[in-house]
Amino acid sequence: MNREEAILRELNLYPLWQRRGQAKPVFEQEAAAAQPIIEQVTSQSVMEKAGLQNLASCNWPELKALVKNCTACKLRAGCTQTVFGMGDVRADWLFVGEWPGADEDVQGEPFVGQSGKLLDNMLAAIKLKRGHNVYITNTVKCYPPGNRTPEANEIAQCVPYLERQIQLIQPKLIVALGETAALLLGFDATLPDLRGKLHNYRGSSSPGLVKDIPLIITYHPTDLLHTPLNKAKAWDDLCLAITTMQGLV
Repeated sequence: MNREEAILRELNLYPLWQRRGQAKPVFEQEAAAAQPIIEQVTSQSVMEKAGLQNLASCNWPELKALVKNCTACKLRAGCTQTVFGMGDVRADWLFVGEWPGADEDVQGEPFVGQSGKLLDNMLAAIKLKRGHNVYITNTVKCYPPGNRTPEANEIAQCVPYLERQIQLIQPKLIVALGETAALLLGFDATLPDLRGKLHNYRGSSSPGLVKDIPLIITYHPTDLLHTPLNKAKAWDDLCLAITTMQGLV
């Protein structure tokens, strides 16, 4: 079983994000019939370990406390603190990264250090700034030891938290940064194949969960630091994001 399949299995084989205009995969059609059971199992796994009865009813302070005290997987025991996110909680723009690095683990904020500086430059290039109509978070909220790639079950445990963040923020557009976010699309494709296109954030069918939010995938700033030649492609993705947002406001 490859990593993509493992993540999809942990997520009960339903993709969170879908390419606009693309037919639903067969596994998604099969999963739709069992969606209420899927949601119950996924939510219960987090809620039972965190001691909260209803994740879907959490307000912002309750959700932050829930993430801070989460023991749903082994990552929390090995990190300094959780990294919940930062910015405007009513932002039109939501940027979703992969997982906190060592610097983020120390400071408790997403995207600090060199990758954070590059993200700030990317935001400035499209006339955006942290905290000003922008919210930044990660798919996984805890630093994995040695900055290893999180395991499929660790990613799956954090997905309900991310879903609730999206529900509370109600962004107009989501920009996913990195391959982990791309894997959560539920398609067997690489990030280069997924970027440069407009996708949909679908969420689950939980009551009140935001659906059909335009979503764009691009390179994680850390990847751009390692491979500067991809910066031109990332700029194209940001231009697509600007064009998309202009059509929404």
